[in-house]
Parts: sequence; C-alpha cells; structure tokens
Amino acid sequence: MNTIHVAGGVGAADTAMASYDAALADANLHNYNLVAVSSVVPEQATVTRVDRAPDLGPAGNALTVVEARRTIGPSDEVDFREGGRAGAEDADSALAPRRRPDVTAGLGWATGPGPGLFYEVTGEDPADVRDRIHAGLDAGSELRDWELPDRELHVETASAEPDRYATAVVIAAYGESEPVL
Repeated sequence: MNTIHVAGGVGAADTAMASYDAALADANLHNYNLVAVSSVVPEQATVTRVDRAPDLGPAGNALTVVEARRTIGPSDEVDFREGGRAGAEDADSALAPRRRPDVTAGLGWATGPGPGLFYEVTGEDPADVRDRIHAGLDAGSELRDWELPDRELHVETASAEPDRYATAVVIAAYGESEPVL
C-alpha cells in the first residue's frame, strides 16, 4: 500500500484522446480514473520504477497520480532549418523544410529522510527534459529546505507519425486504486 509505481508509455492514434489512452495502455494504467495530485511523496512511501504498472485494482476505480503528459497532433510542425514553430514570420519560412517533433514526458523524484518530491516536465528534446527535471528537483528541495539525496527519473518519447496524434506519458501511481462509488 505504500508503494508508488512510476510507469511510462507512448501511443499513437487518430485523435488526441485516443493517443493518450493508447499511451496509458502502454503503461497499463488505462482502466482507471486518474486523480491528479501535486508532487509530494509521502514520508512512508517507496517509489519504484516499473516497465508497466501492476494490477492496482478493478477497472473504473480512482487512482491517485502525478502525471507528465504531452501530445502532438498532425498540424504541429517545426521549422527544421530555424528550429522554430511552423508559421514563423520569417519571409523564407515557406521554403524551410518542416518536420513534426517528437514529444517527451518526464517525471523525476527525489527522496531522503522524510517526505520527497516529484517533478514533471514535457518538451521535445529528451536531454532538455532531463535537465529541467534535475533543476526542478533542486529548486523544490531548496524551497522546502529538505535533504533529498536519492534521485531518479523516467523519460518517455513518442515519435510523430504522419496524420496521427502521438502521446508520451509518465505516471506515478500512488498505491492501490479505490472505488469511485
């Protein structure tokens, strides 16, 4: 009951919601009603990274989570030459090669004696996401004046597919699910 499982997944589909659902299925968290909380790890919890979440209770139950999630759609492009978003004001932007960026979601956690922290980041570049997670955990522990020497992270990247949505998700699932009704 005191274990927080961190799992990630990626998915692609014809709609944004379907790609999110596919990413949740990849993490084995698609059959729960996710209830988001901020980012504090309770003192008595153990955080464990897993490839796929274990069975955490019956389908339809509520599951408390911290979530990093990013979706890209068919119209999301980057000006490859300039590195900027499509539709830039540059007069030559119509001639610049275009590509759809990958999407990355990352979740880092820091623990030590006492409570800990999660920090979630999304973006296009996995290295940038990792750097921002480390910076966020540093800032959060400094703000609270907590010593949190044990740190880990989980990052997932979804590659864009032509004419489809793609989602990357990383979720920290707190314990077992609970009935909604």
